[in-house]
Amino acid sequence: MKTIHKTAISAAAVALLSGVATTAAFAADAPEPEVSPIAANVTVASNYIYRGLTQTNNKPAIQGGFDYAHESGFYVGNWNSNISWISDQYGGYGGSGTGSVTAPIEMDFYAGFKKEFLGEGYASDFGVLQYYYPVSGMVSNAPTSKQINAYPTARQSSGASPSTTEIYAAQNFTAGPVAGFFKFSYALSNLFGIYNSKGSFYPDLTANYDTGMYGITLNAHVGYQYVPNNVVVGSTSTTAMPGTYNLSYADWKFGLTKDFGGGLSGSAYYTGTSVQKVGSTYMYTTPNGGNQGRANGVVALTKTF
Repeated sequence: MKTIHKTAISAAAVALLSGVATTAAFAADAPEPEVSPIAANVTVASNYIYRGLTQTNNKPAIQGGFDYAHESGFYVGNWNSNISWISDQYGGYGGSGTGSVTAPIEMDFYAGFKKEFLGEGYASDFGVLQYYYPVSGMVSNAPTSKQINAYPTARQSSGASPSTTEIYAAQNFTAGPVAGFFKFSYALSNLFGIYNSKGSFYPDLTANYDTGMYGITLNAHVGYQYVPNNVVVGSTSTTAMPGTYNLSYADWKFGLTKDFGGGLSGSAYYTGTSVQKVGSTYMYTTPNGGNQGRANGVVALTKTF
C-alpha cells in the first residue's frame, strides 16, 4: 500500500510510520553513521488497498518510490504502483465505453516541510500531493448534474479526470513504545474522478506499538473519507433507485509489521470500510459488482534503501 510515501520522508520516518520500529545503541564515543538524504523503497503486496478501497481489483501490486529529505526539513518524492480500478470502472457519460479507458499506473508526486516544532519525536508535516494517472481513451467532457441525478452510480468513472491534488498537514507523536501520527488531507480538485467532489477531505489516525519482541510492531489505523454533494434520488425517478447516494465512508486497519533487518520488512493486516450500498449497488464497485471496500487481508514485503 502507499503508506510509505505519505508518511516516510526520511529513512527513519520510513521505518517508524510504516510500522517498522528501529532501535540503535551506540557507544558514547562512537561516531554516528552518515545518513543519506535520499531513501528509496520497493514493495510487493498481495493487494493494493488505499483508504480502504482496493486499487487492483484484489490482485497483487508492485510498488516503489524515493524520497529526498534536506536537513532543513524540506522534502520531495515520488511513489508509483500498478492499478486497475480506472480501466475496470471507467465508461459512462464522459468515457469511451467500459473497457476502452486505461490507466495501468498511479504516479504520486509530493513535496513538503517537516520539522520537530513541538519537541523531539513530535514532527509537524505540511505538504502537497499530486496523484497522477496517465489515462488514455477517455473523453474529457464531464456529465451534467441531470445525468448524474439519473444515474448516480456513475458519479465516479463518469469522465471527470481521476488525477487529484491534495494538501495535507500531519502531526507525529511518540509515547514510550507507541508512535504514530494524525493527518488531515484536503482535495483542491475533484477527488479521484468523482463528479462535483472538490473540497473532499480525509482525516486519519495511525498508531504503532513496538512489542519489543522479534522486531514486531502492532499497527492500527482509522480514517474517514468525506465526499460532499450527495446525490439524492426521489421516489418519482424512473432511472435509479430512490435514496441518498453517499460516497463518504470510514475505513480501518489492524495488523503487524516485522523488521527483518537490513531495510527489509514484512507486513500483514486486515482492513475494511463502511462503504454504502443502495439496493444491490455499492458506491464503490469492482468489475463484477462487488464492494471495492470489502474486508480484506493483505500481506506485503518492503525493502528500503
